[in-house]
Amino acid sequence: MKPLNLIALLLFLGGTVWTFTQSERAVREVQHVYFSAMAPFLKSGSKMETQSRAFFDEIQHSTKLEVELGVVRNELGRLRIIESRFREMETENERLRHALNYKKTTHFDVVPAQIIRRQPTTWWQTVDIDAGEERGIGTQLAVLSSDGLVGKIDRIYQKQNRASVLLLTDEKCQVSARVEGSPEVGILSGQRGQFEGNPLLRLRFLSADASLHQGQRVFTTGRGGIFQPNILLGTIDSVEKGALDSEALVRPSVNFADLSTVFVVLSADP
Repeated sequence: MKPLNLIALLLFLGGTVWTFTQSERAVREVQHVYFSAMAPFLKSGSKMETQSRAFFDEIQHSTKLEVELGVVRNELGRLRIIESRFREMETENERLRHALNYKKTTHFDVVPAQIIRRQPTTWWQTVDIDAGEERGIGTQLAVLSSDGLVGKIDRIYQKQNRASVLLLTDEKCQVSARVEGSPEVGILSGQRGQFEGNPLLRLRFLSADASLHQGQRVFTTGRGGIFQPNILLGTIDSVEKGALDSEALVRPSVNFADLSTVFVVLSADP
């Protein structure tokens, strides 16, 4: 043992022996001095113990809250999914009610159909519907929505009860059209290369001095034998006059970006 440690041990033993050989009063005084000296350390230790217990209690409480929060988040996610599905069903029911009302009120003999296929590369050109020969549908029949002309049947899929619709927004779909409140008559068709938003239609071969204004409605004339007369096509958006004739851009009445239910016209009621 090192000398210093030995000296410290001897002093401690000597002090202990001295303490216990003293009178009771002296022992109490020594104890009082000792506890007075140790009291701050004891209080500090007790405070630290209390704080430690509170800290661990807080950790346990936070862990419990975190678990409960996870349960609430899962339940909230489930409720959001249910709400989303409910809104989808509500929207679909509204569309079906709208379609049923249109079928009752239109003077055309129509077959309702749902759009089942639409390619991103031909979004504004064609769509496929879930109706074909089994429901009396053939090519070159007009296709409508409750808002106006959609296009015409251009292909029947044999034995699949499906058909392809050439949309009015395709440049190959040309319609004889008239402008309401004016003598102007022209050919309406889609425009090539439109890929964003709801595309505008092009009304050509108007008179050079065509007096048209924004918002005038455009309807079918019935010429050509495919499209019945007085079907809404859209409204005038702008007019560009030329030396020999004028052209107008027409905003379609149908929302071609969000088609769902359409009607194939079999014939016009007498």
